[in-house]
Order: sequence, then C-alpha cells, then structure tokens
Amino acid sequence: MGIYALAYAATAVVFLAADALWLTVMGARFYKPLMGDMVLEAFRPAPAVAFYLIYVAGIVVFAIAPALGSGRWTTALLNGALLGLSAYATYDLTNQATLKTWPLALTLVDMAWGTALTATAASLGFLIARALHRLLPG
Repeated sequence: MGIYALAYAATAVVFLAADALWLTVMGARFYKPLMGDMVLEAFRPAPAVAFYLIYVAGIVVFAIAPALGSGRWTTALLNGALLGLSAYATYDLTNQATLKTWPLALTLVDMAWGTALTATAASLGFLIARALHRLLPG
C-alpha cells in the first residue's frame, strides 16, 4: 500500500474518531443550546460523508504531503493547524456574517476545535503512515 493511501486511512480514522467523540460529548452540551432550532434531530449522512472524504483528502494534500517531503511531523502539525483554522473560520465566520443567530462563542470554540483537530489528525496521520510504510513490504 502506498504511503498516501496509508496517510489517508490513518488520518481518516484519527479525524473521525476524535470528531465523533467531540460531537457526541459537546453536541447536546454546547452546540444544541447555542444553535437552537437550526440543529436537526438527526444529521444527514450524505453531506457528512462527503465532508469527511473531501476534508481528509485536503489534510493529506496540504499537510501530510509537505511533511513527507520534509520528513518532519511538525510540518504536518503546522500545516494542519493552518488548514483547520482556515476551513473552520470559513464556515463559522460566514455563518456569523449571514445568519441571524450565530453566537461569537460558537465561532470561537468551533474554530479552536477545527484547528486542534486538523493539526492532531495531520500529525498522527503522518506518523502512523510513515511507521506503517516502513514496516510493510514493498
């Protein structure tokens, strides 16, 4: 298996597991009270799957590939943090600019989460992929 496929798989597992845990814990405690009627009772799977597939690919291209070139996990960390901040800021600040009720607290917490999550997933995805690539034959 190629290193980019390993990176995609490892990053997807890390990102999905962490985000699922975060949303399970914080959904009812933080997001629902602030978002109120905007929140669906059950999420729509198709857009969620599309987001995760596309976003993990972005992490691999914009954070992990440069880290593979430099050989440094810190490259994945920094580029992942910048990608997470940019992506989550786009979502949250656009919502804050266009929706009647989008609290500043929601914007700040979600941007911090996206930055930390993407940086962590990129770093761990890089480290796991590099380790597995060295262990696997071929």
